[in-house]
Amino acid sequence: MRKLCLAVALAGLFASGAAAAQSTLRIGLQDDPDVLDPVRARTFVGRIVFASLCDKLIDITPDLKFVPQLAESWETSADGKTVTMKLRKGAVYHDGTPIDAASVKANLDRGRTLPDSNRKTELATVASVDAPDAQTVVIHLTEPDASLLSQLSDRAGMMMSPASFDKDPGAKPVCSGPYRFKERVQNDRIVLEKFPQYWDAADYHFDRVVFTPIPDTTVRVNNLRAGDLDIIERMAPSDVKAVKNDKNLVLAQVVGLGYQSFSINIANGARANQPAGKDKRVRQALDLAIDRDAINEVVGEGIFQPAFQGFPPASFAYDKKFERKGRDANKARALLKAAGYDRVKLEITYGNNTTNQQVYELIQAMGAEAGFDISLKPVEFASLQSALSRGDFEAGQSGWSGRVDPSGNILQYVSTKGNLNDGRYSNAEVDKLLTEARGESDTARRKALYGQAQAILREDDPIIYLYYLPWTFAHKKTVQGFVPYPDGLIRLKGVTMAGK
Repeated sequence: MRKLCLAVALAGLFASGAAAAQSTLRIGLQDDPDVLDPVRARTFVGRIVFASLCDKLIDITPDLKFVPQLAESWETSADGKTVTMKLRKGAVYHDGTPIDAASVKANLDRGRTLPDSNRKTELATVASVDAPDAQTVVIHLTEPDASLLSQLSDRAGMMMSPASFDKDPGAKPVCSGPYRFKERVQNDRIVLEKFPQYWDAADYHFDRVVFTPIPDTTVRVNNLRAGDLDIIERMAPSDVKAVKNDKNLVLAQVVGLGYQSFSINIANGARANQPAGKDKRVRQALDLAIDRDAINEVVGEGIFQPAFQGFPPASFAYDKKFERKGRDANKARALLKAAGYDRVKLEITYGNNTTNQQVYELIQAMGAEAGFDISLKPVEFASLQSALSRGDFEAGQSGWSGRVDPSGNILQYVSTKGNLNDGRYSNAEVDKLLTEARGESDTARRKALYGQAQAILREDDPIIYLYYLPWTFAHKKTVQGFVPYPDGLIRLKGVTMAGK
């Protein structure tokens, strides 16, 4: 009798486990995110987690149109200096408190005033925020800002419960999205569970979502093929063919808005006083030493389109005149000689994953031929973010996932007060041009202003752009309804598992 009861109990346990497995979606990430606080966060993989954890005021469509999320509607005043939003009724934070105008004001004020906020640049034109009633938010601007809606469709517009602000929200976020925070084991997993009170809960079909960081792209793909993951983001170009040929998998690709690059430490702490930081001719020489076409062919297998600016080809601000072919090692050596160097030592710090390793080993070899003795310092992705923010680098990987509006791709990286200007580059004319472009509504005029700024940036070379980011996802064939977006985020609305 006892054996029978035990057998029944075990059968029940296995059935329960099977049921739980059926309602869990497992997503493989390239890196482990940093803090899960939208105001302080700076990593792309963090944004993927936020897409399920924290609703925004505004979202985008796959063709980059703005659509309602927590804000059902918005309008801008004739002078462009006031934006009035009407909030969705009935939406609540994960602690059950209402998402009302007062809480939105608290979030926006925190983003623009918190000492270590990485959203300050994105919200720099916000002078004040009013909450005249529970459903109305009025944003007053110091000047017109053509980029504001784009910023509010990303981390600057993500809403957390104000009651959680003083309770370590980066470790235990209390947010507003379809899934709420359950647990995190650093470098192992982030677990979210479905939030039953979510305003659109019926369109989300998994009880749990588990994000697992796996830096090795081949291991990530193998886990997908073995059935241990359901969706993966990014993969090595060499793995694309294997996914295409696997009848149980689906490849989902989309042209992205961002780029991969590395920043030079010009004036950030003790490690700034190096040849590349002190002399733009050394930076120009390094730029000329790098053959982006070779990176595309050798590492990217044709999908790493060479980049020489912060604007992708899809952006109206993109200017083809800043492109070039190949490299010029002779000119690079001449520039080093003019700067007073026969050879220059340089350390490049980057996030330790398969693709980065291949890219920077290639750059190391190219640099050697042009007069650079490059040492490579691969670190965990979270450690990279910390090193960049405190200035502990000579050259540091600074990839950006991209924004709908061009201001979001450049202002905070190269303006004097930019929150992500890790190398502390500063040029008053660049600041002036980028600020003017942000406030200009005429597209042609904005493009001209960005072109003028880009001409100076190409001369100063504070950031060396490498290639534009393609977003390459793969998922099991049983995953239905997944749509890749140009911003690289994984949106789970309407995604289901066939047969479950």
